[in-house]
Amino acid sequence: MTPAPELALAIVISGRGSNMAAIAQACARGMIGARVVRVIADRPDAGGLAVAHGLGLQTTVVAARDFADRAAFEQALGAAIDASGAGLVILAGFMKILSPEFAQRYAGAMLNIHPSLLPKFPGLHTHQRVLDAGDREHGASVHFVTGELDAGPVVLQARVPVLPDDTAGRLSARVQQQEYIIYPEAIGLIAAGRLRLAEGKPYLDGQPLGQPLVRSSGAAPS
Repeated sequence: MTPAPELALAIVISGRGSNMAAIAQACARGMIGARVVRVIADRPDAGGLAVAHGLGLQTTVVAARDFADRAAFEQALGAAIDASGAGLVILAGFMKILSPEFAQRYAGAMLNIHPSLLPKFPGLHTHQRVLDAGDREHGASVHFVTGELDAGPVVLQARVPVLPDDTAGRLSARVQQQEYIIYPEAIGLIAAGRLRLAEGKPYLDGQPLGQPLVRSSGAAPS
């Protein structure tokens, strides 16, 4: 029986690329049926570019500062993605807000990971906001990208307890360790043909996914 072809991934980054590296390593180890065909950075000084080179990955820089406006930048970004031949776009620490038109262009074929239990705490500074709110649980969410910031259908979450002595830095570190697990897992489900987006709704194994899949790390303190 001929094995299914690997799903081609374009990973878009702005920073150090730790999620990108976790995904690339999962691909290289055969843990998921996918391969990274291009790492695209919107900053020439993004630390993840060196990480990608070290992993033997092809890279492209589409520097946002080189374009007059968002429309011109997104046109160039889309051209780089399309030229890579990717079937799935992975936003991994990408810090630009994309237009609804760009999101629609890759509807059902673009994922993001956000460091909160969406729909709670969209946007920035999630770890400190969780502490300020006195929440007992925090985590990360993998979601399909739509035109509204951090509001696309969530398909997989990791939950971690908020500990009494947590700082934003400690909490961030624990959440990131879970991100490195759930992001490759979600990609693997898509690569295996088990997870897809249809008419704006996620389906797993042909059935509507009413609630995100959840992976928990420990229990909340009593």
